[in-house]
Amino acid sequence: MKSTRPGTGKLERVTADPTRNDRALALLRIAVGALFLVFGEYKVADSKFVDSGFRYWIERFLQGGAYPFLAPLLRGPILAHEHAWAWIVALGELGIGVALVGGIGVRVASGFGLAFMLALLFSSNYPGPDAPLWQYFGAALDHLTLALCFCAFLLGRADAAYRIKLPWRARSASRSDPAVRG
Repeated sequence: MKSTRPGTGKLERVTADPTRNDRALALLRIAVGALFLVFGEYKVADSKFVDSGFRYWIERFLQGGAYPFLAPLLRGPILAHEHAWAWIVALGELGIGVALVGGIGVRVASGFGLAFMLALLFSSNYPGPDAPLWQYFGAALDHLTLALCFCAFLLGRADAAYRIKLPWRARSASRSDPAVRG
């Protein structure tokens, strides 16, 4: 299939086949998804996280890791509804993992994953008010790395390879293709 490149009038080949970069991004997507599956699974399967683990981590963040603007939110509504938030975290991680591993709803899952990583970053990686700029990045490496992965999944074609192909998605794509309709 050929299409005109916007603004140039030149024809270029547009292919639905995944490129090498698409496959590499898909492998990264699957690896990150596997991590989230493991983390979500242990939180859902073992009641310790919901019963006490979530509170433990929030209190630990409040002892010295939370950015000052986020501490009141953690102390207030988050701890006030700790069980609900624990389930949101556990099921959210599991859902992100399933979506990324399966390649279904990758952009939606990546948006939620990015929001989750930023929430964790601002909850746990504050280096202090007098820290030099580089320490803000150094303290945030664990969450920042995954946040950048989610950005790549949002911007790239992370679902172009190694995904579960949904039957209704293939039907709707073939109906909208003028070459198939005749």
